[in-house]
Parts: sequence; structure tokens; C-alpha cells
Amino acid sequence: MKRNYLITGGAGFIGSNYVHKLLSRGENVTILDNFSRGGAPRNLEWLEKTFGRDSFRVIRGDVRDASLVAEAARGSDVIVHLAGQVAVTTSVTNPRDDFENNALGTFNVLEGARLSGRNPIVIYASTNKVYGGMEDVKAVERGARWEYENLPFGAPETQPLDFHSPYGCSKGAGDQYVRDYARIYDLPTVVYRQSCIYGPRQFGIEDQGWVAWFVIAAVMGRPITIYGDGKQIRDLLHVSDLIRAYDLAVEKIDVAAGQVYNLGGGAANTLSIWAEFGPMLEELVGHPIQVARGDWRPGDQRVFVADVRKAERELGWKPQVGVEEGIRKLFEWVRENKNLF
Repeated sequence: MKRNYLITGGAGFIGSNYVHKLLSRGENVTILDNFSRGGAPRNLEWLEKTFGRDSFRVIRGDVRDASLVAEAARGSDVIVHLAGQVAVTTSVTNPRDDFENNALGTFNVLEGARLSGRNPIVIYASTNKVYGGMEDVKAVERGARWEYENLPFGAPETQPLDFHSPYGCSKGAGDQYVRDYARIYDLPTVVYRQSCIYGPRQFGIEDQGWVAWFVIAAVMGRPITIYGDGKQIRDLLHVSDLIRAYDLAVEKIDVAAGQVYNLGGGAANTLSIWAEFGPMLEELVGHPIQVARGDWRPGDQRVFVADVRKAERELGWKPQVGVEEGIRKLFEWVRENKNLF
């Protein structure tokens, strides 16, 4: 049975990949996007070229516009809320804009869903930044990487919330609103705390989408700056694994409704941002890569790895694309699409 999907931020990196998947299997899709991100027009052009302009609906607008969001939500069976301000650095520079995009925008989506009369599934793209710097968790330096001393599987969903930076606060407020609308209004919502998503259609920049940014810079010969010692560890999740989790939330909504899940690469898919990633990129481009060095940035975690076992236990989900395979695929996509950069 076809469902009516509303994808906020549907022309973005994650959104366009998910819209492609939904259209490929014949779902009805509405994209709500303000096209403020540089890659959004290129992603929309790709979708239109692939499926035709009449294959889906596009609303050019903003999640800060409550009446527009309510209208878009009215006929939806599933709402995947991906729109928002995405960079910590930008949130520090302009905290009001960050708040209105993320906290108020998410509230508007929830109200639109609640008042639609259809009780749609709402999936919210939260972030691991809701856990803050995790100063209470000891990290130790081991060779080319930092590691948690006592969390072999990574940080679980029970890790205390500690919103740090305006971005962390605005996304965290949305995270908790989405969770509470399941409790108070019985709206079937799911919170996914996402960790370092990467893949094709990602037009990364230095302060957001760092995996794609490093690959793009390496291919295009652009300067790269490494902040800190380059041994910071992150768990990487390929976008194809992420959107598979979105489908599983819908398929298993009886289990997932009202729940919070960490979605990252987990302990099996970790990489230090340059001590390990650098040699991998140099092998792919076939020459050494010169980088500049900068001091540690405020709030930069030495380690973040998500414990993803709850999603595996309850939804039957776990990452399938390994780090080396995923980065190679991203590298090949960037190399084949240089004209986009």
C-alpha cells in the first residue's frame, strides 16, 4: 500500500537519498525545503532528472512557517523531519536563527502532525551532540586513536543528556519535544540520534559534513585543516544504512513509537579523523596530502562512538556498509561528479 511521505529538508544530503529510495518503490512524496544549502538545488535537479518533475511534490518553504508546515502535513502518513540548521559554528554565530530553525521548526512539525487528524508517524533526525562533551566518560590515547576507557560498545541512549552549544540546545529541545509528543498526545514518534552520516550527494564543508569535505578537498586539491591532534575518533554511518533504519521505524512502529535510538557506525565502524583517515585518502588519490594544523576547537570530543545495540535488538538494524567500503564509494562518486564541486 502506498504511503504519503512528507520529507522536510528533502533536497538535502540525507533527504534526497531517502526521497530517491521512496520514489524508486512508488511512494507518494512531498518535499518541504527552503533550498538554503548549496547542494539542495543540485539534489533536486538530480531527482527531477531521474524520476521526472511530476513524480513528486515540492514545497519551497521553511519549517519556521507554522501554517505552511501544517498544510504540508495535512495529508501525510509519515513525516521524516530532516530540515534544520546543521552546523555548531553557525549556531554560535547566530543562535536565534539556529533556535528558530531547529527548536521552533521541530515544534511546528509536531503541531502540524498532531493537528492533521491522521496521527502520522514522525521520525526526527536528532544528533549525538545532545550528549555534550561527555566529560564524565574517560578517554585514553592508544596509538593513532583516542578510545573510551570503559565503554567498549560506545555511548548508550542512557548516557546523560548535556546540551552543549546553541546547536546542541536547539536539537536537544527538538529531541525531547518529539519524545514527549508520543507520551502526551500518543503521536507515533521516533527519535534517531544520528552520528557522522556520510555518502553520495553530500556537499560537505569544513564545519559540517567533515568526511565528505575531506574527500572533496582531496579530490579537488583544496586545503585541509586538521584541528586537534587528528586522533579524534568518530563512528561513521553510510547514508544507505541510515535510510534503511527510517524504513524499519515505519515497518516496526508498534515497537519504535516513543523510542529513542542511537544510529551510528558503532564500535565496528570507527575512524580517527586524520591519523587513520589521512593514509586512507592518500592511497585513494595516489599522492601525499599536505594539511594545515589548528588548535583544538571548543567542545570537540576526543571520542564519540554510538552504542547501536538497542536498534539492533528492537528493530533488527545494524550497519552493513563498512568504513573502507563506504569511503571508497564516496571517493568514486566525488571523482565522477567533479563538475558539481
